[in-house]
Amino acid sequence: MLQICIVIAVLILLVKPVGSYIYHVFSNEANRTDKIFGPVEKLLYKIIGLKNRSSMSWKKYALSMIVTNIILVAVSYVILRLMGGLPVNPNQTGSMEPSLSFNTVISFMTNTNLQHYSGESGMSYFGQMIVITMMMFTSAASGLTVAIAFIRGITRGGGGLGNFFEDFVKAHTRLYLPLAFIVTLVLVGLQVPQTLEPTVTVNTLSGAVQHIAIGPVASLESIKHLGTNGGGFFGANSSHPFENPRPLTNVIEILSMWTISASLPYTFGRFAKNRKQGWIIFSAMMVLFAAFLCLTYFSEKSGNPLINQLGIGSSQGSMEGKEVRFGVAQSALFTTVTTAATTGSVNNMHDTLTPLGGLAALSEMMLNVVFGGKGVGLVNMLMYAILGVFICGLMVGRTPEFLGRKIESREMKLIAITILIHPLIILAPTAISFMTHLGTDALSNPGYHGLSQSLYEYTSSAANNGSGFEGLGDNTVFWNVSTGLVMLLGRYVSMIALLGVAGSLSRKRTVPETIGTFHTDTKLFAGILVGTVLLIGALTFLPVLVLGPIAEFLTM
Repeated sequence: MLQICIVIAVLILLVKPVGSYIYHVFSNEANRTDKIFGPVEKLLYKIIGLKNRSSMSWKKYALSMIVTNIILVAVSYVILRLMGGLPVNPNQTGSMEPSLSFNTVISFMTNTNLQHYSGESGMSYFGQMIVITMMMFTSAASGLTVAIAFIRGITRGGGGLGNFFEDFVKAHTRLYLPLAFIVTLVLVGLQVPQTLEPTVTVNTLSGAVQHIAIGPVASLESIKHLGTNGGGFFGANSSHPFENPRPLTNVIEILSMWTISASLPYTFGRFAKNRKQGWIIFSAMMVLFAAFLCLTYFSEKSGNPLINQLGIGSSQGSMEGKEVRFGVAQSALFTTVTTAATTGSVNNMHDTLTPLGGLAALSEMMLNVVFGGKGVGLVNMLMYAILGVFICGLMVGRTPEFLGRKIESREMKLIAITILIHPLIILAPTAISFMTHLGTDALSNPGYHGLSQSLYEYTSSAANNGSGFEGLGDNTVFWNVSTGLVMLLGRYVSMIALLGVAGSLSRKRTVPETIGTFHTDTKLFAGILVGTVLLIGALTFLPVLVLGPIAEFLTM
């Protein structure tokens, strides 16, 4: 418990300075960082031909983001298909087959990093560095820029959301590249490998021959967590001792994937000229996070009831699928953070979580607002904030307002699309997977846990998380294509719709505050926000959760 509390305390201390820094990066106001990064950015603007950095409409901003992502996807797909004949491939790794290449490029471009391949054997060093690591930077930057554009739209007038290409460059030069460089050096100092040497062959004490995979691990690990990307250099992900060798690296990786997402509400408060507003959003997120963390920790600490009945010692809790060097506490914290921040990195196997532990992980991805990925979680939470204000306005017969702008039918239609698309692309594919042997043949468990395996795969894809119940045999054409389509819809439909909301609100005049104005920077509103999230989440997903992890728990 002390470990968990210390990590959370460190996070809270980091929120204000990191949130303020992000505000200064994207406020487009002169600040001290201009002297350091300005010359590099001017050179990049010149190279890409960005002469006019004027503010874009929401449609142009969305189109710029989508076209940029399409070009990166096309280039990456070609590299994966030709990977076997490209340089920096000392282990002679072959090229990827078409459906797996499709799934992989979509996965990493949508910030999902769902891996249907094992990193050390399925990807060359060239692929790890040029495709995977590059897309980890660009996908995180894409999500963050959309969040910043959304914040500008709802806090500032004028109709423009900023310039996508300027934001995209700044996200790299002032945030991700400097932080990734620092974290990489720290991880190397803590003995995470960073080399281009081929697989090491050693003779064991028993006389056997063992092949030990190494490579440029630390550089991938840094942006993997800073960009809430997930995935892993190795198939075992962050439970592998080369990716995450000790409890200290575990804490560094937790803070890396959590800090920027947790700081964005404070950044929002700075843009809104109301820091209290940002803390209210952060508090609502933290309340939800604490509830899911408690559920995960106490469930895993109690152990598996069936194993406990056998008289086997369970003083350490349910240690199946967990690393002894982390134990239940750091495993539960890592699990809760990685599904809250939609990172997808894992330091224990989620397929072996107790039913309630799996329920917590599933629920966080289904809600997709408990801090969330780079920008996505904040944008989704602000969407629920607008929805909460709308519901409260209907209850008292007053036109709802958020940050001084009226919420009307156009905004609510776009928000309805965002709310409905998420459960649709989770529940419909899950149902389809049970209607064909192409889906059921991949399940390793025919019972309630089998339903959870399929449900988790599509939930992780829709939430752009990327973790999985690894008992699922997912490297087939059916799973590669279906999850690839879910990742695309889960990423871009909501982004486009919410940019539309921001564009609509940015064109509206600010309504003067009156005695009847509903304040959204109070504890009451934090409670309403948490209640709105839980109510809509329960109405949408509770039936399928009852059929999966809840039924599994009740029958143990």
